[in-house]
Amino acid sequence: MEIKEIQSQFKVCKETSLYHRYITNTHIEPLLEKLSSKMEIKVIGTSVLNQPIHSIKIGQGDKKVLMWSQMHGNESTTTKAIFDLLNTLTANKTASKSILEHCTLYIIPILNPDGAKAYTRINANKVDLNRDAQALSQPESKVLRAVFNEFKPHFCLNLHGQRTIFSAGETNNIATVSFLSPAQDKACTITANRKVAMEVIAEMNSTLQYVIPNQVGVYDDAFNINCVGDTFQSENVPTILFEAGHFKDDYGREVTREYIYMSLWSALKYIANNDVSGAKYEPYLNIPENGKCFLDVIIRNASIKGKITDVGFLFKETLINNKIEFIPKVERLGNLNNLFGHKEIDAKKESVLCGDGLELEIGSENVCVSINNAKIALFQNKSHE
Repeated sequence: MEIKEIQSQFKVCKETSLYHRYITNTHIEPLLEKLSSKMEIKVIGTSVLNQPIHSIKIGQGDKKVLMWSQMHGNESTTTKAIFDLLNTLTANKTASKSILEHCTLYIIPILNPDGAKAYTRINANKVDLNRDAQALSQPESKVLRAVFNEFKPHFCLNLHGQRTIFSAGETNNIATVSFLSPAQDKACTITANRKVAMEVIAEMNSTLQYVIPNQVGVYDDAFNINCVGDTFQSENVPTILFEAGHFKDDYGREVTREYIYMSLWSALKYIANNDVSGAKYEPYLNIPENGKCFLDVIIRNASIKGKITDVGFLFKETLINNKIEFIPKVERLGNLNNLFGHKEIDAKKESVLCGDGLELEIGSENVCVSINNAKIALFQNKSHE
């Protein structure tokens, strides 16, 4: 399928009721109800706070693909893309035919519903579920492990979101989407199993280069057996980490969701229509490793306490009245020539203060700053519809 066809398909099938960053069980349960006549929907367990963990099963094929989203509750972009994908699978029977005939998909749309509701990475017991793969100390971890054991997937898609700091290599190219074929041993051996995952990632990268050239990265593959991806990979199930990242001015991640959708569609079509042996893994090795070259805002040439310096801000994502607000917070003071800002302001050696007139310091939270007594807003929500 041509790129333009996939983009057109996305526009038709995008689940418009899911929008911006705050996605919880309350948002997806009406959608699951509507989908229940077209696919198998179940409650497969409960969270620490007794919230249901839902599953979706669709397809009749021999190739079994397990995917889960919002293991970290505040990483919701991939959940939106899942429902965009499900709409496509049910609405566009012709395009979806090979996927549904050759694959069986088992999807957990929100693994950590308590974290999703509180908009936190961790669960209600303050545990990072992606470091609980061996201890299995949390009910949500046990649910995922039970599904893995029972479903016996041939592929695992571990769906996450990443911060705005990441670059594709040590460059000024944003890592809008990142992937990883996790290591399965301390030596980070490129095993036959990892090659299979790498081949699928190479296919997704090939698709994405048409729409976001030079904005795809891979994570460092340092091995940690406590991580779910490393554990499943070490048990010889090809596992792929997805990371939904930033696109210019897209703090609601509405543009990025389309690229995740395109990635999922590309991966599933490739798995459905090919015998993925790992023989075509080498292009994966050419994808640049993620750097950390970005801040949300950099004010350059600022006069702070009589010295000329740069000021770097990161946005603190804060849940206020069931909406995510972005609060600029001073992260760095000093020479930031080695970093890039998603937004940059040249203070031209003028005095820069907090919006309330106080001195800027590390940790200061500022909706706006004052440059030579003129107030300037640091965040403007330009998220794409």
